[in-house]
This record gives sequence, C-alpha cells and structure tokens, in this order.
Amino acid sequence: MKTIFKKIIVLILTLEAKAMLARFKPKIVAITGSVGKTSAKDAIAVVLATKFSARKSEKSFNSEIGAPLTILGLPNGWNNPLAWLVILVSGALGLFRKKYPEWLVLEIGADRPDDIKKLASWIKPDVVVITRFAKVPVHIEFFASPRQIIEEKMNLARALKENGVLILNGDDDDILEAQSEIRRPVTTYGFNLNVNIRASDEKVLYEETGNNSEPVGMISKVTIKSKNHWLKIDGVLGRQIVYAALAAIAVADSQNIEISETIEALRNFVPPPGRMKILKGIKNSLVIDDTYNSSPVALEEALLTLKNLSAKRKIAVLGDMLELGKHSTDEHKKAGALAGDFLDLLVTVGKRAEGFAEGALAVGLAPQKIVRLENSREAGRYLDPIITSGDIILIKGSQGMRMEKVVEKIMTEPENKEKLLVRQDKEWQKR
Repeated sequence: MKTIFKKIIVLILTLEAKAMLARFKPKIVAITGSVGKTSAKDAIAVVLATKFSARKSEKSFNSEIGAPLTILGLPNGWNNPLAWLVILVSGALGLFRKKYPEWLVLEIGADRPDDIKKLASWIKPDVVVITRFAKVPVHIEFFASPRQIIEEKMNLARALKENGVLILNGDDDDILEAQSEIRRPVTTYGFNLNVNIRASDEKVLYEETGNNSEPVGMISKVTIKSKNHWLKIDGVLGRQIVYAALAAIAVADSQNIEISETIEALRNFVPPPGRMKILKGIKNSLVIDDTYNSSPVALEEALLTLKNLSAKRKIAVLGDMLELGKHSTDEHKKAGALAGDFLDLLVTVGKRAEGFAEGALAVGLAPQKIVRLENSREAGRYLDPIITSGDIILIKGSQGMRMEKVVEKIMTEPENKEKLLVRQDKEWQKR
C-alpha cells in the first residue's frame, strides 16, 4: 500500500513539475556525481543569485520526489497523507502564479538503476555539472558495478539541450573518458594543468586563539583565462570545497558573470552542514563535522585533510559506511589503514566499522588507541570526558549511523544544532 501511495505521489508531482517547466521555461543547471554534489549545488546557487533569481534543491531533494518538489517550490510531506494532499493541491495552484525563478539549480542523485534516466527523460538542463566519480561509490550495493553507476549519472549529460554546456571535474579520468560520447561544449575544472579553470596553492588558513593555532578555512589561487584570483572560504576544510567553488566559477563564467563578482560571492558562501564544517568543541577543542554521509573516496579525503592539519591531538570518530555491498569489508580496512598511520585516537561506531580498527591495527596503531562502540550516542558519551584543549576531532559516517548526535554532544553550541547540524527535521528526530 505504501509503495502504491508513493507511486501515485511521484506521478502527480512529476506531471505538475512538467507543467511548471513548460509554462515558465526556467533555465536549469543540474548537478550529479558521487562526491561533492550538495556543496557544488549551494555554491552555484550563490553565484547565479548575483545576476538572476534562482532556486536550489533544499537539503537532500535530489530524487524522483525531491526534484519535482524543488521545481514546484514545495516541502516534503514525509509520511503524512494529509500533508501530501495539501502539497499536490498547492502544486496545481502554483501553475497560476505570475513569478517564477529564472534559474533552477537541481542536485540529481541515483540510489538505484534508472533513477537519473527517468528524471533526465523530462528535465532538459541548460548546464550539467559532474563533480566526481568514485571507484567504490555510495549506493554501489544496488548496482552491478561502478561502471553502471557512471553510466547512470552520464544520462544527465545526455539530456543536455542542444546548446547546453557540460562542466566536468577535469581531475577525474573516469569522467573524462565517459564524456567523450557527449557532443556538447565542455568546460573542465580542477587542479590539473590542462583544465580550463584551475586551482593551485590551496592552503589551510589558521588563526591564533589563546595557546592554540586553529584552522578556520581554505584559500586557493584560481586561474581562469590566464588571470589569477585568490579564493577564500571560511568555516570549512578540505580540497572538496575548492572543487565546489571551481564548479560554481565555471557555471558563472558560462553565463557571463564577471569573475570578480563570482569570487566576492563565494567569499560569503556558507557551506552546507555536515560537510567538513569547522565547529567549536568543548574544552577549546575543534570539531570537523563531516556527518552528512560517508563513502570510501569522501572518507579518504576527510582523513587526508585531518592528517595534514596542525593539532595537539588528532581524533577520528568513524561510523559504518553503508550500502557498499561486497566492497564493504575491504573499504573499511583500507580507510582504517590510512587512519592508523597518523591518529592519536580512533573511535569506531557500528559493526562494519570494526574494519576500521582492523586496518589501523594492521599498520601499527596501538590497541589502546582504538575504542570500539556500537552507536553514536555511546560515542558522544565516551568523548565528553576525554577531550582536551587543542584536540581536533573528525566525525564521519553514513546517514543511517546518525553521527551528528556525536557532534551535538561535544559542540559548544548545542542550542544552535538546528542551524549547524544535519538531519534536524522533526521527521529525522523521530528516527
């Protein structure tokens, strides 16, 4: 019954969204990839808003339900039939409105085969951005191979309008190989020498606070059309945020927005919660909140970022990576080996996370530096008394592990959790 109800909702929402697009004819930029979609989406929306009215996908609105809701400008009804009735009526009435955004910025994900193919059959983007693929992506449990996921995501590029622009991460060989069949103008971004929009000299910015020197953000040089510009983004760490900014710069350039305006807009960009966000921790510690989700490539990037930071003590609290299927055991052990090479303390959360401990032990991390716990609440309670001044704590895990509950326990502003943390909706809080 629930499945039938969902199919009816999707059908009606899709019909309404198609009608909305037909009436108002907004331009569409659609973003997909295995890593970095949400940060890229938010950065792109920020720069487009300097010249146009724009609406972006909210939170995780990237599915067969989320994309139509974004187009219609309506919230999720979750499991409330009455709420869905109101939403469907509002969607129909919305066709009679007079104003509509000039641009839609849509994040498009793929949990199962044909997810993107179905959306791409009626969403015809003006710009497609592909952020990054992964050798072992999240959701691979439901696909035959990583190649099948790549093929699924490339359906979005195939849906580009005739005069559409394809924007690609030029550091990803799999993307470059897959795009060879797409006959559209291509702009590449990344750190390689041969890309159109290139970042280099990226550094972590530090600030002196009492006896500690704390990371506060990232700075990077950006080269576009043979000219150099300095990009600074506060409150977040890691190369991934630079990639998101480069994608936004590429989209802005395709729409003739001046680079100086784009860089200025990105200076004020507030990255989304749970994506390598810097938060103040208890006892003068620092928390790197990367709790939105986890996959092998994203976890590797997060650990490498932590490894290269200056800190009195480096702690990682790592929850299960879910939906990896047959790759699960090996990928947890690989990440554990990377973590064990430099951590002062490794806290694992969940059954699959035992692989992190095994990998860390294999490279010589002392057993007394590894703590194995069952859930996020246990991890929060464990950390509270052992954190000391100058510690940097990375917290990461798949959505189902609810690792944001660990952050809530050790952050200095739990009263602001609705603003600072992921999954603070009432529906998530019930789970």
